[in-house]
Amino acid sequence: MFTTPKNHNLPPLDRDNKETAFVLWFEQVGIDDVPLVGGKNASLGEMIRQLTPKGVNVPTGFATTAYAFRYFMEKAGLEARLRRLLEDLDVENVNNLRDRGRQARTMILDTPFPPELEQAIINAYVQLSERYGVGVEMCEMLSGDELKECLSRHSGVDVAVRSSATAEDLPDASFAGQQESYLNINGINGVLEACHMCFASLFTDRAISYRTIKDFNHFEVALSVGVQKMVRSDLATSGVMFSIDTETGFKNAALVTAAYGLGENVVQGVVNPDEYIVFKPTLKEGYRPILEKRLGSKEIKMIYDIGGSRPTTNVPVPKADQGKYALNDEEILKLAEWACIIEDHYSNVRGTYSPMDIEWAKDGTSGDLFVVQARPETVHSQKTSNVLKTYKLKGKPDSQPLLTGRAVGEMIGQGKVRIIVDLRKLDEFQEGEVLVTTRTDPDWEPIMKKASAVITNQGGRTCHAAIIARELGLPAIVGCDNATEILKDDQEVTVSCAEGEEGRIYPGLLPFEVEELYLDDLPNTRTKVLMNVGNPKEAFRLSLIPNDGVGLARTEFIIANQIKVHPLALLHFETLKDKGAKWEISQLTGLYEEMSEYFVDKLASGIGMLAAAFYPKPVIVRMSDLKSNEYANLIGGQEFEPEEENPMMGWRGASRYYDPKYREAFGLECQVFKRVRNEMGLTNVIPMIPFCRTPNEGRKVLEEMAKHGLVRGENGLQVYVMCELPSNIELADRFSEIFDGFSIGSNDLTQLTLGLDRDSALVSHLFDERDEAVKRKLERVIATAKQFNRKIGICGQAPSDYPEFAQFLVEQGIDSISLNPDSVLKTRLAIAKTESEIL
Repeated sequence: MFTTPKNHNLPPLDRDNKETAFVLWFEQVGIDDVPLVGGKNASLGEMIRQLTPKGVNVPTGFATTAYAFRYFMEKAGLEARLRRLLEDLDVENVNNLRDRGRQARTMILDTPFPPELEQAIINAYVQLSERYGVGVEMCEMLSGDELKECLSRHSGVDVAVRSSATAEDLPDASFAGQQESYLNINGINGVLEACHMCFASLFTDRAISYRTIKDFNHFEVALSVGVQKMVRSDLATSGVMFSIDTETGFKNAALVTAAYGLGENVVQGVVNPDEYIVFKPTLKEGYRPILEKRLGSKEIKMIYDIGGSRPTTNVPVPKADQGKYALNDEEILKLAEWACIIEDHYSNVRGTYSPMDIEWAKDGTSGDLFVVQARPETVHSQKTSNVLKTYKLKGKPDSQPLLTGRAVGEMIGQGKVRIIVDLRKLDEFQEGEVLVTTRTDPDWEPIMKKASAVITNQGGRTCHAAIIARELGLPAIVGCDNATEILKDDQEVTVSCAEGEEGRIYPGLLPFEVEELYLDDLPNTRTKVLMNVGNPKEAFRLSLIPNDGVGLARTEFIIANQIKVHPLALLHFETLKDKGAKWEISQLTGLYEEMSEYFVDKLASGIGMLAAAFYPKPVIVRMSDLKSNEYANLIGGQEFEPEEENPMMGWRGASRYYDPKYREAFGLECQVFKRVRNEMGLTNVIPMIPFCRTPNEGRKVLEEMAKHGLVRGENGLQVYVMCELPSNIELADRFSEIFDGFSIGSNDLTQLTLGLDRDSALVSHLFDERDEAVKRKLERVIATAKQFNRKIGICGQAPSDYPEFAQFLVEQGIDSISLNPDSVLKTRLAIAKTESEIL
């Protein structure tokens, strides 16, 4: 059981003697003491001293010092022997590296600790046990061999014993997993043995290789060992969190991962954990902005091996628990709050923005959450912000992906597959191949740097393999489940991590391109330059392109691609006649007590991601505008949709919202917007009403929204209307009385002005937004909107395709132009030029 430590006074320690102490309590060290106790232990001390008063729980313990390690090395004459051993080291030769590493570790393990160092560790462990009220008091009066003998018969407090190198957890190098950690260590003999193995792990193969890559001198690095009270997460959950989005570097999101049992499985990538994304700015204001929750498989968990021969063991997780989130919302928000506190503290201490990589654990006996480690994030914090590098496949792939998984690094790699599942066969790997394995823990780093990409069966976006892949600049796809079975040696594949958070492995070597956009000295423009964004999973990445917000986000994209179910089929599930549809809906909604909550939660998540990515800039979200044939294609949709001769001109947009046959489904959409604005705090969301034929129809829609708590003007709520019908232009003065702004939909406006079907190939040659009839209408509506002090922009395709059309709109004084992301920078330059000419 995790208990609060007794209020024992720490042993007195004069600051002048700190550099020559063998052991220091965490409470006695801080961030400036990395040379004394390494990055990990210095950070633990810093948090205990500075952040526990702010509510961050951190288990206490002690650290052996760098001085203790050097004392041990000097007493035994180990450095000279190790230098001779490593004279002919060749980290490019796997066999040479493996042999030198094994000999170095054996040399250290065969050398006993000096008695005075051993005694210091024993004394500290006894005092730590006392602090937690664990029964070692009967041994207190003993010392030396008598004490060891006594403690070998009587257990002390259970601890984690972790390595902490003096060149570790630095802002520019993570050294993640280079040295060893040991969990559930109990008794003085176990602690001494684990400390000895930690010392030896300074020379693991992966640590030797990584130091060589990073150009660190092997003999200028010392090893401190942290001995920390275990959190009984074997009875609960644990995981890793980042105070930054790990793939895009988006600073306003915290990523929390969670699985059952001890955290080593998450760190090493043995399990696919749950993932939760929380928006930091409104979290700090007291809102509950959980943007996304993704269920991981969590198939096994690491627990104490009670009665067994090892400290820990892995056991299967019951299917019922695999199908549930490992954390509840309160726990997710608490951890994200701690991530913010820790990031803010370290940023203030270092005087520069410092995103953090944090390990946490929940105690299964007390139910309390704890932070057990925190280190600087080492990839995005080091990137230059003036260059945006974008990888793109050329054209649409001819075939479906062979596999998908979690994308790590927004890049594309390709080459021949090399499947390696046995560490002893690393020497078979050739430069430029695609490494495919069960999981890529740090032991694989010597060959990872040779790979063009990495694919694993297991792991999440916060595992060691993902961290190192980012540091090495490799695209990696983790958590594919069966990559080692589906893929074959020498098979040519393209590994794409450039299509959102889902990574895709395609057959063959597909052509791709890399664009570098230099963001310095971009001109400011009077005309706001916004973006059209469809996929919420790309929002964080797209937000890095200089912009003034989102001019069009389509709810129908989220409904069709992520929800997939007709909202009325969820509301009337019990009366559905289609048994196949009922089965599919049951599978999709298994996590929800009420099926309609599935729709609200998924749509709120999608809109929330878009709003958060561009916060506090305006994000204009068009409410659903699927046509009846498109709605019918959703699961369960056939039973609720009419057959229309021309759905494009039929029951769509505003006409649905107040109709008795659909208004309860529209009510779900209203719940979504209320949740995003009021519960998540994302008040930058502006709902927009599509295909609103008359002012009276607009009033009916606003009345319907008000019934669900969305009242125009309350909590800063604005409501826009699409300007895509001739009636919107003819009656723009009256629409201005009802709505706060207009957004021109040039596609529908062109087809309705010219009287043609934009989907018909027979008249496609006549479809042109630049037609004089269309331009005259645009001149009129822009002038009317300005007369009535209403915002007006355009979100149609035309400005992205035709620079001269964008120029025309600027000349008319339009407030904003919303563009496809790939057109934003070049069109901004063109707008700036036009504005300068007008002036």
